[in-house]
Amino acid sequence: MVQEVSLDCSGVASDDPDLNHTHNLCRELKTAVGAMAVPPSYSDLGKAAKDIFSKGYGFGIVKLDLKTKSQSGVEFNTSGSSNTDTGKAAGNLETKYKMKELGLSFNQKWNTDNTLATEVTVEDQLAQGLKLALDTSFVPNTGKKSGKLKTGYKRDFLNVGCDVDFEGPIIHAAAVVGYEGWLAGYQMAFDTAKSKLAQNNFALGYKAGDFQLHTNVNDGTEFGGSIYQKVDDQLETAVTLAWTAGSNNTRFGIAAKYALDKDASLSAKVNNASLIGVGYTQSLRPGVKVTLSALIDGKNFNTGGHKVGLGFELEA
Repeated sequence: MVQEVSLDCSGVASDDPDLNHTHNLCRELKTAVGAMAVPPSYSDLGKAAKDIFSKGYGFGIVKLDLKTKSQSGVEFNTSGSSNTDTGKAAGNLETKYKMKELGLSFNQKWNTDNTLATEVTVEDQLAQGLKLALDTSFVPNTGKKSGKLKTGYKRDFLNVGCDVDFEGPIIHAAAVVGYEGWLAGYQMAFDTAKSKLAQNNFALGYKAGDFQLHTNVNDGTEFGGSIYQKVDDQLETAVTLAWTAGSNNTRFGIAAKYALDKDASLSAKVNNASLIGVGYTQSLRPGVKVTLSALIDGKNFNTGGHKVGLGFELEA
């Protein structure tokens, strides 16, 4: 039988500095215990390995990200990018506003494809750990509208979610349970119009402080796995494997991230298709970050086709 861990720090605080220090340690321990007890969502399983393969790269794209925050608490995220192969430019604007006292948050997005999206979220109000959200989008050019109702609930050892996409409608559901580092998850999508499963995925993993193992089976045909290890404070490594039933082709990749110092890091990855990616990230000053990346086709090194990328992140 699983027992919940409960820490009471209310009686520790006092005017004594030593007791106050104990009070702070108690609160930090309580926060840490709670953070470890709640498992990640299904989409975040294996996230540490995914980040090693994806973050710090931007092949074939010149990108600029700008993040600002007003005095009233409204966050603005602006992003623009240009594809070096096609020359096509794209951009988006996102605004976020949170009313913490009411547990409400508003998120609005607009992109150059002329799609408007709005999400309203209520969290920890009806019940602790319960999250409700309504996500809508509208395309003025075509008049197309879509909507999705999202629900999520998380507590110790459990993280579940259920979304209803009104287009279909299609029901998306996922659940993850965790105990002593072990994680097991299930994800499904049910098309009510056709009365059949559109998605049927399983996952199993183990998470420790410096090591993570993740395996998954998607629709009974796609098999995958990843291993993440934090060797030390400077070096992180990851390995991914994937195989499709009925095919003899096994896909795999190796990636690593090395922190040169507190402001610079170097990333590298390679897969069995002989695609080699390298990336360099440098913080020029607080709030200013630049990323340089390149993708090299090892099989066709002399014929070209390699890609480079450049990214700027500004935060004020």
